[in-house]
Order: sequence, then C-alpha cells, then structure tokens
Amino acid sequence: MFSYDLRRSTLTVYLSGELDHRMAAGVRQELDRLLDDMRVRRLVFDVSRLEFMDSSGIGLIIGRYKRLSRRGGSVAVADPDRRIDRLFQMSGVYQVVEKLCAEGRA
Repeated sequence: MFSYDLRRSTLTVYLSGELDHRMAAGVRQELDRLLDDMRVRRLVFDVSRLEFMDSSGIGLIIGRYKRLSRRGGSVAVADPDRRIDRLFQMSGVYQVVEKLCAEGRA
C-alpha cells in the first residue's frame, strides 16, 4: 500500500507492507501519473513502514530517479530499517539516491 503528499515541489510517497513485483507495478503506474506534474522536482520515498522489498522495489526507485534526473530533479529514501538499508547499500541505490534518517536514528 502507498499514499502520497505533494507540497510545493516535493512529492513524498509513503510505502507500507510489502513492495514486491505485484505492488510495484501499481505504484509505478500511479507515480508516473503524479510525476507528469512538472512542478515535482523532488521525490522522497518514506520506507519507514515497509516490511519487505525485493528487486522490483529497487527498480521502481531507480526508474523514478532516472525520470526525475532528466529534468534536474532528485530522489531520496527516508528512514529505511536495517534490512532495507542493507539492500539499498548492496544494490548501489545510495550512489544515486540520497538517504534521509529521522533524528537520533543511524
């Protein structure tokens, strides 16, 4: 499941539950529709409530990064738990996507 909030030029997407192939397809379609709004310059994936993610989730994030970077935008992930953080590290996501953490959390 996901929800979103658009404030000024930042679109924050809140992901929860499992981000697998089935969920990623629906999220991708809706995000692409939202990213048609040229005002969006920054996309933040809040993954603090995400319980599971596979390579489909990584593809979703990298694909949106490519789309936004073509128009000078940026992408970040916020508050990954240890498992998701490790997945992002091992896959190289942090080489192109910023990591945001809540205060007091490493």
